[in-house]
Amino acid sequence: MDVLLTTLTLTALAGAAFLLARRYRISLTRNIGPIVMSVLCAAAVVAFLFLFYRTPGTEIGVAQPIPFSHRVHVNVKNIQCEYCHPYAARSLDPGLPPVEKCLHCHKYIIANHPQILKEHHYHDTKTPTPWKKANYLPEHVVFNHQRHVRKEVACRECHGEVEHMDRIRGKFFYMHFCIDCHRERKANLDCWLSCHN
Repeated sequence: MDVLLTTLTLTALAGAAFLLARRYRISLTRNIGPIVMSVLCAAAVVAFLFLFYRTPGTEIGVAQPIPFSHRVHVNVKNIQCEYCHPYAARSLDPGLPPVEKCLHCHKYIIANHPQILKEHHYHDTKTPTPWKKANYLPEHVVFNHQRHVRKEVACRECHGEVEHMDRIRGKFFYMHFCIDCHRERKANLDCWLSCHN
């Protein structure tokens, strides 16, 4: 879709340049080299930006230090979100699972798997697992998980269908996402009370 829009935009720009050249009687044959180079450079920049930001492979999510499949843990093992993110219902931050939480099960389940042995190493050296951030919220915004859990907003409404993801795709949360949801639910839209306190 993005490539189609880009192609249409470039075609429209080329058409507009052609019409302007005809209107002001500018010889295109004399200027064809610079025109072609300008169009090729613009196309190269657009192609680079598309490949850099929208390559299909970038949708799989950030690689974690220890591969963790939400699909397996939530769908197959039926572990509730709150087990690993225990503070969601009583804090601003849902919390990330400490090493001990993972080893509660993995001390017995596939305990000798190379990735689980890495988790044992973190435990033995008293080092927290260096999980990488997947979801981003602007620094000036305070998102209160507790309020949303109490209002029975399901995790998937913001985070997507995490239970079907092997790697969290994550997202950047922008203001319009929150405002649309608050309007739909007829929730508080006062900026200072809602998000910026």
